[in-house]
Amino acid sequence: MRPRLGYPGYYGWVVVVACFLGSLVVFGISYSFGVFFDRMLAEFGRSRGETSLVFAIQTFVVYVGAAAVGWLVDRYGTRRLLLAGAVLIALGLGGAAVSDTLWGVIVSYGVVAALGLSVVYVVSYATVPKWFERRRGFAGGVASSGLGIGMLVVAPTASMLISAYGWRLTYLLVLVLSTALLTIAAVLVADSPRRLGVDASEEFPEGYDDGSERRRLTPREQLRETLAVARSGSFLLVFFGWVCIYATLYVVFAHLVLFTADAGIGRWVGVWALGVVGGVTSLARLAIGHLSDRLGRARVFVACSTAMGLATVALAFATTPLAVFAFAVVFGAAYGGNGALLSPLTADLFGTANINVLFGLVSTAFAVSGLLAPFAAGVAYDALATYVPAFVAAGSLAVFGAGLVAWAGRRERALGGA
Repeated sequence: MRPRLGYPGYYGWVVVVACFLGSLVVFGISYSFGVFFDRMLAEFGRSRGETSLVFAIQTFVVYVGAAAVGWLVDRYGTRRLLLAGAVLIALGLGGAAVSDTLWGVIVSYGVVAALGLSVVYVVSYATVPKWFERRRGFAGGVASSGLGIGMLVVAPTASMLISAYGWRLTYLLVLVLSTALLTIAAVLVADSPRRLGVDASEEFPEGYDDGSERRRLTPREQLRETLAVARSGSFLLVFFGWVCIYATLYVVFAHLVLFTADAGIGRWVGVWALGVVGGVTSLARLAIGHLSDRLGRARVFVACSTAMGLATVALAFATTPLAVFAFAVVFGAAYGGNGALLSPLTADLFGTANINVLFGLVSTAFAVSGLLAPFAAGVAYDALATYVPAFVAAGSLAVFGAGLVAWAGRRERALGGA
């Protein structure tokens, strides 16, 4: 199935639309977990720490799987892998909808669906840098803004559907919608300009390299080349920086609804705050992605990551709906800014050769944060009956992580990289 080339402009923008749909599905499903959390607590009767494992394990599998998926995408192409991801997501959501135990949900949603999400995630984020260089930040922002739209639409809509039909039927409805969107994305997506014979000179004035020569390497040679980058000091700084920065994300997305309910602010405030984060994130990705092409992508990423940390510390002391929504606006803008720059930053620092593999590998940082942060916050709440220590700790880690990424950027500039 070859994409139509009758598109009058640069076909890279069609690829951006496909990746937008993919990111919408991935994060609409993943980051809406908070509105399902309290229903699962009530149905299965487990602690917050135990129930948060559904989200924690899902996040871990998504990003650990991304490391292997990157290699598969390089070898077999975006379209085949995107369709395979759609099938796995459908099987996982269907299994979760009929599971009668918490562990059944963990296996179906947290493992099977998560493997599908990992495939769609890598394709949606790592494909765009192969089509853009001059406008890489803006194109990445447009593609990844699907994340915010997914949150803006899915979280509030799922909450209303859960109230009307229950969380199980809601997952089945999400299954149908996600399958339709990913099928459209698979029709539109394409690996690279060279694969389609598209003139990319406007985006790559100094010449285009899609890594096709490296795809001829044996798996062992490709692994050796990738590990050489992964062992570098800059790569390790980025990896551990992302681990720290995204602790805020997973604590907030898993526990915000419960936090507002416990604080007497209202469950609906948490639900709609997640939607606000999503809406602001989408707008910020467009604006900040464009701005980063002018100001420097590493510099903008660090500033946004610092703001995420400070906003999370402030959330710990929010006592009114206004304060929570103010947090949502600031956090959403900051997350939109740094989220738009994940793959562009990776490409800027480490090049586009083996970009799928490298992006998948560095994304395992999210696996560490996603596995540990929501669970730790749940355990802390079970022990202390408050979210204040968890939010303060997560925010402080994010500020530290931003410093690590800034250090990596300085190292690469000194070496003549970024």
